[in-house]
Amino acid sequence: MRLSLGISTCPNDTFIYENLVKGLKNSPFQWEVHYADVQTLNEMVMAGKLDVAKVSARIFPAVRETYQVLGCGGAIGYGCGPLLLSSRGESFDSGVSTVLPGKNTTAALLFRFWYEKNFGDRPRLQYAFFDEVYRGLLAGSVSQGVTIHEHRFTWKRDGLHLLQDLGAYWEQETQSPIPLGIAVAKKSFSQEMVAQIESEIRESLKMAWARGEMVTPFIQKMAQIEEKNVIESHIKMFVNDFTETIGEKGTASLERLWLLSDC
Repeated sequence: MRLSLGISTCPNDTFIYENLVKGLKNSPFQWEVHYADVQTLNEMVMAGKLDVAKVSARIFPAVRETYQVLGCGGAIGYGCGPLLLSSRGESFDSGVSTVLPGKNTTAALLFRFWYEKNFGDRPRLQYAFFDEVYRGLLAGSVSQGVTIHEHRFTWKRDGLHLLQDLGAYWEQETQSPIPLGIAVAKKSFSQEMVAQIESEIRESLKMAWARGEMVTPFIQKMAQIEEKNVIESHIKMFVNDFTETIGEKGTASLERLWLLSDC
């Protein structure tokens, strides 16, 4: 059976799904893989264009009629949230626009969660792909923006300023892990088919952890960052026990996120 799969090129996704993409032994599936920015993947799922995908956790209320959350393959954890950075100084300026990595990303929602609790009004916002946000900060054309993925590990080296760790703020306010991403599959699939998809994701992940090298040529080629140590740090931060099984704490954190007003 041929199925479409959407994942990003970020190391945590390629680490989890590499073996599945290459083809697992005795698999009933042939995967047609779409690699894209998370905002693009969100839009594709909201349009019903993918059978299985890794997307922002926040979009699920908008797609719950057509998609179901898989019990594995997502991105939930502690100390792994998006960062609000500045290219100009240590103080947040509510009078200028903040650039977010996509309107429908969890990062955008976590920024609004922080902003509305601290300022009360509606923020000034602009949107760009996640790599464009970071490049804009480096060039000085973006004064403040929210960054995700590998850039969590490079901002200090690159001379940027941390205004707020939005994941840490979520943890502090909710006492729960940060629900960044989820894997979803078409709701029309049978329970047996969904169980087989989850089994393949877990098998792919198990194989990734079992091999000698964490960073393969495939992962390194796909990543936005070239440094192997940064890629390894990224994988270790974003791939964890919640990736294999969401569990009660992970489910509770997702449900709390979905209750936020602008989901």
